[in-house]
Amino acid sequence: MDIYNLTTVTQFILIGLSDLPEVRYPLFVVFAIIYQVTLVGNGAILLAIGTEKKLHSPMYYFLVNLSLLDIFCPSATVPKMLENLLTEQQSISFFGCALQLFFLVALVGTEVFLLAVMAYDRYVAICFPLRYMLIMTKVQCVQLTAGTWAAGFLNSLLHTVSTFRLSFCKSNRVNQYYCDIPPVMALSCSSTYVAEMLVLVVGGILGISAFLITFISYIYIISTILKIQSVEGKHKAFSTCASHLLVVCLFYGTAIFTYIRPSSSQHSPARDRLTSMLYGVITPMLNPMIYSLKNMEVKEALKRLLCHRACLQQL
Repeated sequence: MDIYNLTTVTQFILIGLSDLPEVRYPLFVVFAIIYQVTLVGNGAILLAIGTEKKLHSPMYYFLVNLSLLDIFCPSATVPKMLENLLTEQQSISFFGCALQLFFLVALVGTEVFLLAVMAYDRYVAICFPLRYMLIMTKVQCVQLTAGTWAAGFLNSLLHTVSTFRLSFCKSNRVNQYYCDIPPVMALSCSSTYVAEMLVLVVGGILGISAFLITFISYIYIISTILKIQSVEGKHKAFSTCASHLLVVCLFYGTAIFTYIRPSSSQHSPARDRLTSMLYGVITPMLNPMIYSLKNMEVKEALKRLLCHRACLQQL
């Protein structure tokens, strides 16, 4: 049902895959499995790092925060999407939509900043190995992490307030699975100029800055690794940042594919929405797999954790 004229919008309709009803239940099963794998995989990373004292170092402290984000981020959208796939009720309250948008933007923003901090951590570890523990102290790690979370949530608060201060008196149908800034802003019947400028200027400055920190850090890292004479030394240095580099490529690669790829008449709106949902669901599921497969210390910690649980079950 659409709401027009001067009627105030009190709820929104999340369109989801309503125009592809034949795949509703298969999609529910697929996304439910992906969500469960995401929770189990990131939970295992948290448990392995928490129980392995050898992993109580700055790199793994940041990895703990990444795993938490990979749990929280899909949890902001997937449960509601699964409910909508099962039922005919596609609605979400005005407050619920604002809350979902706030947490989604906050968590994604925090992850962008955290990836930059993790890149800086690897830069210090590889380019200044003898000074690493002096630079990346426990206090410094806490400050960097707190800064990423604070920046992500303050940035999201700014955009959420500017978006939901708009007047909504036209359609209440959100062209997405979840409440995001562009589809919600498109429903406004008042000027969106200020809100759009905030997204472009503030979001652009913060996002580009985080990307440049990540990019420049890896230029220095690769340059330093290439200067190492021995093959074994190069392999050892690269192995310390390979997992993070893959995660960075996956994050920015899926983001670019989702938001910057050219539109095509061959792609229906439903398939475009499916692509954007894969960006928010697949990446958090793959991150713990990357770290468990590429990082030997995490792999060994997970093996010991599984062996310990197996031994307890036999007793």
